[in-house]
Amino acid sequence: MIKLTINKQPYELDVDSDMPLLWAIRDAIGLTGTKYGCGMALCGSCTVHMDGEAIRSCVTPVSSAQGKDITTIEGLDSSPEKNVAEAVQDAWVKLDVVQCGYCQSGQIMSAIHLLNKNPNPNDEDINNAMSGNICRCNTYVRIRAAIKEAARSLNETVTA
Repeated sequence: MIKLTINKQPYELDVDSDMPLLWAIRDAIGLTGTKYGCGMALCGSCTVHMDGEAIRSCVTPVSSAQGKDITTIEGLDSSPEKNVAEAVQDAWVKLDVVQCGYCQSGQIMSAIHLLNKNPNPNDEDINNAMSGNICRCNTYVRIRAAIKEAARSLNETVTA
């Protein structure tokens, strides 16, 4: 039995210990916000947070996630990252970032991780943090602008 904590919910799964966390999240638990893109940790669609770090769930075996706190896009409302998540999601809507939307959960999870680590990122910081998150619709300019907007919004909240 594999014991996981996903979005603060405990799960006991009868799955192979080598199963990628992505498939445990999607198929065994039924949370489908985390997407499959490449299966090789190259596209970022499967990004989730494990103990506050952005990871690629398609190459992370469930055995390495035991005892860790996993947050998916569905769990942001109850996560310690809620304020940052709301700022990022609000900026995404305000700047109309989404086109097809397939990559967006991974993009958002990576952006939240960046802003948790660096509340004032410049273009280079954003490019470095978001590299490896592929958007087939090429909305990178809007993604970068939304991250800056979220940072501005969070910084205004802190100083208010």
